[in-house]
Amino acid sequence: MIYQTLEFVIRMLAELFALVLLLRFYLQVARAPFRHPLAQFSMALTNFVVLKARRLIPSVRSYDTATLAVAWAVLLLSKAASLLLNPVVSYDLVAPQTWLALALLAVLDLFKLSLYLLMGAVLVQAVLSWVNPYNPLTPVLDALTRPYLRPFGRARVGGVDLSPLILILIIQVILSAPLPYLEWGLLSQLKPAL
Repeated sequence: MIYQTLEFVIRMLAELFALVLLLRFYLQVARAPFRHPLAQFSMALTNFVVLKARRLIPSVRSYDTATLAVAWAVLLLSKAASLLLNPVVSYDLVAPQTWLALALLAVLDLFKLSLYLLMGAVLVQAVLSWVNPYNPLTPVLDALTRPYLRPFGRARVGGVDLSPLILILIIQVILSAPLPYLEWGLLSQLKPAL
């Protein structure tokens, strides 16, 4: 019981921090206004680690790879902590096979969190377009979601834009069909201690 609670708390804190890091990364990619409160929030919450990581990890083509690397490392450490705390099965954390599987699981988690972030942005943008289209958050959400909604731009019925619905459906299919099988395959590669 305590293991499950502790594992849940570690996983939730790691995923929330990784989400803020991903938000920071995607806001920079989308060239969102630096002075926007959402950008300021993500920077204030993550500067303590990202600025240090930038000294070691250079940017690639103006992409802030240090932020992505920190998000990946947070998820990797969360996965390793879950394995260490597991009272049922002990895993060989010295084996390279275990670390490779953990590293790939962290990449998969990063991808899943990116999809959840995109889905949340699309949902909030769709609601705001009906309730308050002139909200200050609208331009930032538009910058984040525009590249993904553009391919479905002609999906209009009676003046209603269905592109958010189509994108959310595609994200749900990706999250429910291939990703769990990939995760299960990687989990089966973890090497138990003898």
